[in-house]
Amino acid sequence: MGLNITVTAIDITGVTKRYGSETALEDLDLTVERGEIYGFLGPNGAGKSTTINVILDFVRPTAGEVRVFGHDVAEETLEVRERTGILPEGTATYDRLTGRKHVEFAIESKGADDDPDELLERVGIADAADKKAGGYSKGMTQRLMFATALAGEPDLLILDEPSTGLDPNGARQMREIIREENRRGATVFFSSHIMEQVEAVCDRVGILRDGHLVAEDTVESLREAVPDQTQLRVQLDRIPDDTTTALEAIESVDGVSEVSADGTTLVVACDNESKTSVLQTIEEHGVTVEDFKTDESSLEDLFVAYTEGDTVEVSP
Repeated sequence: MGLNITVTAIDITGVTKRYGSETALEDLDLTVERGEIYGFLGPNGAGKSTTINVILDFVRPTAGEVRVFGHDVAEETLEVRERTGILPEGTATYDRLTGRKHVEFAIESKGADDDPDELLERVGIADAADKKAGGYSKGMTQRLMFATALAGEPDLLILDEPSTGLDPNGARQMREIIREENRRGATVFFSSHIMEQVEAVCDRVGILRDGHLVAEDTVESLREAVPDQTQLRVQLDRIPDDTTTALEAIESVDGVSEVSADGTTLVVACDNESKTSVLQTIEEHGVTVEDFKTDESSLEDLFVAYTEGDTVEVSP
């Protein structure tokens, strides 16, 4: 399949999608460059699947335009589908057909000449090729549908929650195949609500919240835009005599956002600069700090900051 290197892979311009009184997407602008792996993040209900359905022309936007490799998806749907491998969320298989038959059908529909057994081997279910898909586990079904998405060496791979049902080893294997496909030249659009699943493979990440793209950058750059919060775990020699007063005093320290106690361990969410003041305040209440450790902001903290908090303002 020849690629026009002058056009972007996906270009979404001013897309709004309403279902009755509900707005799933609001004036969405999003561009995916040819050859990149783009991670599309957001909590369940943010509008990720609607965006994918609009890209594939499964649903039409209320307003706006979508182009894939320069093709208007509403006017040139077939041209787009021919160049796209799709792993939709929650796909149903044909229970009475074998895994091999599913892959053969996908190869035929793309007019390709892949070896179905090689594709099944690649996703790790070659031993189930002759088993009817109705007997597959959730993880095996996910692997099977991934194999069908790979048929025909697509220019664009659209993967909606691809790690669903996979154990950690299966998720790792899928990430490696995504890297291989990208090295081959494919553009990958990878939707997930699990930030850890996309960090290792994505060139850029877009975060969707309530139908709006609230942030878009590399994971590293997104981290830098979030207030520098640390989780301080402090081990005490004993429980303070007046625990409530002690916790209130710690919570009143500038830069502290949350304090909780678990026996003789205090967990304090605070700015990096506040750590010394926190430790001093603890000892002022007649207890000894025996040990403490610092946990840097996790990916989950970063995700929550963009999708639930109101402190981050980043223009995509």
